[in-house]
Amino acid sequence: MGRTRIKICGIRDVDTALVAAECGADAVGLVFVKLSPRFVEPEVAWEIASFLPPFVTSVGLFVNPKPKDVEAAREACPFDLVQLHGQESEPTVRACGPSVIKAIKFDPATIEADFHKWNQVDAIDGILIDGSAGGEGVALDWEALARVTEQSEHPIILAGGLTPENVGEAVRIVQPWAVDVSSGVESERGVKDADLMAAFCDAVREADES
Repeated sequence: MGRTRIKICGIRDVDTALVAAECGADAVGLVFVKLSPRFVEPEVAWEIASFLPPFVTSVGLFVNPKPKDVEAAREACPFDLVQLHGQESEPTVRACGPSVIKAIKFDPATIEADFHKWNQVDAIDGILIDGSAGGEGVALDWEALARVTEQSEHPIILAGGLTPENVGEAVRIVQPWAVDVSSGVESERGVKDADLMAAFCDAVREADES
């Protein structure tokens, strides 16, 4: 499988972004959802993205946006990837492309149909599987997901309830292309913890080597 990529989502300032990158994060998530405790203004997001080291990807996260809102945010902060974390329609996903990560909430009864649906959309670069609507720290059934991941034609990004303590097991079971963490590396809601970010990245690397 090679190396599991790591995204730390909900970054709100330059210093935290640089610490995340130093810990080993391959990508940082910038949340453009105003009701989220991790919301960041586009101008601040641009400052964060500007200071990222080479090869660290910036991801703009939206929930049920209008394509014009994504485009406006992209003009203010030219992030590398768009993450759509709501119930966006196929036309909306295409209009927000290219380079979209589409998040879906894991449901054993519908996951195969979800994969088939999104396999048809070329604008998608990856499918993120979450245990909730996002940012709520809810884990999912990794064994059940592992049984169907091959039905996705897009790389799988695993999220939902991941922590430094459990991410190694999740990686070994699901073998995702990447993992995505937010609340699992916070000292309080919306505040990232340097020690937790380092421990999370170390746990992923240990799982890759096992």
